[in-house]
Amino acid sequence: MQYLFGTHGRPNLRRCWLTQGRHATTHWASLHLLPFFGAVPVNERVVVDGAWVFAAGVTAGIDGALRLAAELRGDETAPAIQLQMAYAPERPFNSGTPETAPVVVLKQARRSVRAITAQREQTARRVATKLDIAVPAAAGE
Repeated sequence: MQYLFGTHGRPNLRRCWLTQGRHATTHWASLHLLPFFGAVPVNERVVVDGAWVFAAGVTAGIDGALRLAAELRGDETAPAIQLQMAYAPERPFNSGTPETAPVVVLKQARRSVRAITAQREQTARRVATKLDIAVPAAAGE
């Protein structure tokens, strides 16, 4: 079986139609844009939908890669890879998600991604139009 692995970042616009109907995740600042590509957003670090593996951020990408390694090579191989990587995260702060971040940190983070998120939404709207996917109107429309 072939797998497709995706992590947060810009979508591959030539292939975004492939996500239609898939359960998927991405970075918290763009999770609301997944329906523009026909995907069903799931607020989790890693989402597996058939042969598709989606990860929500940088460290979630490592988690997703280890899950894919387990799928491809077995439950014995993935922990060995994790050990070789010395991947044993110890969070210095509990602000890795909007749900756990202190309000002041979340507000600052949202401000810092506001412009790029708006650009991504414009792109997502264009893609949705090309894919004939109905999306909600933008705020103020």
